Amino acid sequence: MKNIVLFGPPGAGKGTQAEVLKDRYNLIHISTGVVFRFNIKNETELGVLAKKYIDAGDLVPDEVTINMLKDEVNKNPEANGFIFDGFPRTQSQAEALDAFLSEKDAKIDGMIALEVPEDMLVERLLERGKTSGRSDDTDESKIRNRFNEYNTKTAILKDFYEAKGNYYGVDGVGSIEEITTRLSEVFDTL
Repeated sequence: MKNIVLFGPPGAGKGTQAEVLKDRYNLIHISTGVVFRFNIKNETELGVLAKKYIDAGDLVPDEVTINMLKDEVNKNPEANGFIFDGFPRTQSQAEALDAFLSEKDAKIDGMIALEVPEDMLVERLLERGKTSGRSDDTDESKIRNRFNEYNTKTAILKDFYEAKGNYYGVDGVGSIEEITTRLSEVFDTL
């Protein structure tokens, strides 16, 4: 089983790359964003709660996110592994993920981070906001708030995974194919 955390700030291309890599390596892609959007669209209890935080440009609380993630993993007991996209976002989430996976005799094999300059990310998100229907992609102040949240709460995970010896930074600028090649070079070593 191979379990990867695909990491990077909003707009770095995690979802796009995860879709390519899941097929290449026969893994299950779990995107917290996709799961949240499904719940929001269907106005589930979780979706209504998550929408309040997302609309404000804030992160959804750990407990809600962790329970949702556990449910997604448990839906796929025969999986060869997972690509976690958008999770974990805090050290407590990373620790909860490690504890949950260890119960299944599994672990995170690597955190692969897409590294992209912030100004380029703002442009990408504003462009995506024209067609995505995501309220948090249409307002630059909300986008900047997401980067602030990322930089203060999430980017510290680099240190967490680096201390374990399984952090890999990858240049996230270029064509989809170029970035996939860079990511695959890391995947193939894990």
